[in-house]
Amino acid sequence: MNRKRMQGVYVVEFAIIGLVLFTLLFGVLEMARLYFTVEALNEVVRRGARLAVVCEISRPEILRRAIFNAATDSGASSLINNLDTADLNLTYLDQNGAVVATPNDGGAGFDSIRYVQISIPNFSFNLLIPGFGAGITLPPFRATLPRESLGYDGASGVTQC
Repeated sequence: MNRKRMQGVYVVEFAIIGLVLFTLLFGVLEMARLYFTVEALNEVVRRGARLAVVCEISRPEILRRAIFNAATDSGASSLINNLDTADLNLTYLDQNGAVVATPNDGGAGFDSIRYVQISIPNFSFNLLIPGFGAGITLPPFRATLPRESLGYDGASGVTQC
């Protein structure tokens, strides 16, 4: 074949192979982002539950620190896009796993708390691949730990976090 007539073939071949290559590359990057997000959300609920069992009941700092913000920072997470403290559910449970209705009443409600649970029910992961703008709703993330001090120091009677 004539070399001059073959020049356009190289461009067509690169276009076909390039499409497959870039699709594969973006797919791998999106899977890595998804894996990172899933692991970070697992850490958020674990971290939040750990803070909740040792801090005073229903302190806003618990959820702020859980999403990797400073205790004084409000708003979205500095690590995970679209994650805010409003996305987390903090509940206090009794020995049967039922929700304690009034956990911070200082009396019977406080004494009946046996477990602390943090969950993220419907987190939406948004893809960055052009043309696939739809989000993926991830399964719920949940961590439950047995109560510890709940921020109360019995010797001095002082609450802390």
